[in-house]
Amino acid sequence: MSFKLDWKKIIICFIAVFGMGFTLSFLIMCDMGTDPCTFMNKAVAAKVGLSFGTYQLIVNIVMLCIVFIFKRSLIGFGTVFNMVLIGYYADFFCWLWRKIIPASAFTDPLSRWIIFLLALLVFLISVAVYINMDMGVSPYDGLPIIIIEKLKADKSTIGKTVIRILWDGTALVVGMIAGNTPVIGHILMVLFLGPAISLVGKLISRGVRSGRTEKAE
Repeated sequence: MSFKLDWKKIIICFIAVFGMGFTLSFLIMCDMGTDPCTFMNKAVAAKVGLSFGTYQLIVNIVMLCIVFIFKRSLIGFGTVFNMVLIGYYADFFCWLWRKIIPASAFTDPLSRWIIFLLALLVFLISVAVYINMDMGVSPYDGLPIIIIEKLKADKSTIGKTVIRILWDGTALVVGMIAGNTPVIGHILMVLFLGPAISLVGKLISRGVRSGRTEKAE
């Protein structure tokens, strides 16, 4: 398990998780698509009559049990932050935006697209940073990592990306079965979430290597 007290990483991980919940609320309000996990959980939560935050926590606990059995090293502070906080952050900020932001901001074509694209960009970066902090990942993100290792696809960036896309695509299908209809944002998330995680991971690794080289000099 990744519960090392590296305060710098813990703070960055917490900020990344906050960024995910914060931007997710805008994606929900724009109604132009969210990440596949949210799409799936919101659809099923509505079906069973639970709040998004509560249902997401329940699903995360179930998935956490699977991750604990097969690769408990993926569990850490990032896991706890993600599975407990993101859904409730999104619920809170959606409530807040409805109180203080005119509804037209989320329906007018121009402002809607601007908010959506900015939120999508920051959300993708936040997800990628939190996963690559090596402080534990959410159970939803941990399962494809386990699948990648079981299929021995971890030596190929293409293999990891394809499996991540298929995993997110499966969540999209479950959400559709539960009654949700995907829109452009959902498709963009399925296609670009995996590559964004890989890209940011490479940038962070490069930065770490550069920092070690400078210290050595």
